[in-house]
Amino acid sequence: MGKGRPFLEIFTYALDEDYRFPILEIFAFLFALGTFVFANLGAYSGQIKEALAYNLVSTLCGFPLLFIFVILILKNVAYGLGGDLEKGVMQTLFSYPLKRRYILTAKLLSGLGIALLLFLGIQIFGLFLLAPDVILTYPSTVFLTYAAQLCSPALLLAGLVLLLTLRLKRGGLALIIGVVLFFAGLVVSGLVTFTAYGTGSDVLLKIWAVINPNSALQTYYYHMGAVGFASETWVPSFSEVLLYLGAGYLIVAALFVVGYVYFERRLEI
Repeated sequence: MGKGRPFLEIFTYALDEDYRFPILEIFAFLFALGTFVFANLGAYSGQIKEALAYNLVSTLCGFPLLFIFVILILKNVAYGLGGDLEKGVMQTLFSYPLKRRYILTAKLLSGLGIALLLFLGIQIFGLFLLAPDVILTYPSTVFLTYAAQLCSPALLLAGLVLLLTLRLKRGGLALIIGVVLFFAGLVVSGLVTFTAYGTGSDVLLKIWAVINPNSALQTYYYHMGAVGFASETWVPSFSEVLLYLGAGYLIVAALFVVGYVYFERRLEI
């Protein structure tokens, strides 16, 4: 069986720690409830347009649900790894006949991968029940919206909290810093928008779009006629939106690569 059995044992252990009763049930209920409560079906009633399809999907994974999802993954990453480091469990895991990167992969598959499947599975199923024509007519818009929404703050914060947890070896502190950064991002977003509109310069908007690609996608679709406020300060093209989205995921990937390198070569317990 080789490495398969030890990997599955660590993965099973991580699942048990991350989603012990009633954590999984509570978050699944919140995701399902929020999906139906916050859906803005009136935004696209009548003629369905691509921009309005974006707006509908955005309401499904807006601030309340996105914050709940961020709390879930930060809890899993910070407490999952931090708890193992503080309690000495990681030393036991290192005794398994596996390279360190596989141990970290098992932990992240549980803490981040399962959380993503849970969130997206409930969201897309809810969207199909509420507005199946949106998925059938604009599947690429649905995909892009979720990709942009989850890139930042969710996945970006997960990468940052991973690094903080490994460096501090304290999950609680890393979790608090992650939550603070989440709200700091909201403040920065508002300041960037206010400054850009006040000065008429699009430099800050473009810089922020690299960190938060959804701002570029939102501006693009709002300019096409979605519900919301559109400004002529900066209107990116669709190809530019894809570039910003790619840049955002490169940053996320770089954070996780650094985390893997640190976990495998520099982490001392």
